[in-house]
Amino acid sequence: MILGLEFPPIQNLVEWPNWFGPEGSWYGFNKIAFINVVALVVTSLLFFIAGRSKSLVPKGAQNLVESSVDFIREGIVLETMGPEGIKYLPYLVSLFFFILITNIFEVIPFFHMPANARMAGPAVLALFTWAFYIAVGLKHQGPKYFINAVAPSGVPKALLPLVIPIEFLSTFIVRPFSLAVRLFANMLAGHILLVTFSVLCITLFTASLLAIVLPLSFAMLVGLTGFEIMVAFLQAYIFTILAAVYIGSSLHAEH
Repeated sequence: MILGLEFPPIQNLVEWPNWFGPEGSWYGFNKIAFINVVALVVTSLLFFIAGRSKSLVPKGAQNLVESSVDFIREGIVLETMGPEGIKYLPYLVSLFFFILITNIFEVIPFFHMPANARMAGPAVLALFTWAFYIAVGLKHQGPKYFINAVAPSGVPKALLPLVIPIEFLSTFIVRPFSLAVRLFANMLAGHILLVTFSVLCITLFTASLLAIVLPLSFAMLVGLTGFEIMVAFLQAYIFTILAAVYIGSSLHAEH
């Protein structure tokens, strides 16, 4: 409590009670699980509706989906993997839309919570991507993928004892860990900021002596809300482009 202002405990920002299922159980269904289900359904419906439309001049959902696919194909896939990466476009598009929708719940009324502000979601997405680029590596390079990944050609043999552990950690441990933590940390930080200024505005509104600074706090809240919308898109883009880079690195042995 500061100057008569009382703020909720920090754990209340990330802990949500189960709607059904035993409290504390791994299979309990709560707000985070619901947001993930909604994101999955919305992503599927968008592509189903857009796929049914045969209009030569796209509009509505078809226009949104086609523009997004073109953006990811031109700005991510072709830039990081080249034409050979087009076959992996469906995975990357699905990844982008799912992450964006789960992030944007941060600013949706009555939810105000990005699902990726909990570590479980980003961790699962990172593990899927980890398994995906390893599978791509095995498909294109065979079992030699693991050797090529940790011992790039051109490295002097004397340095291999040093390079191999570093490359192993970088490729198979750090990549998925950094993917998950980057998304989780950015969304959690934004969530904490928005909640802090929201609570501050509500408290100042009821505090007669401090109400004079309410306009400043409210202006900051509005600005941070706009900023978080940009962050939601940016984090989806960063996760997708890094996934594309990792998949692209598995297509061929490094030279």
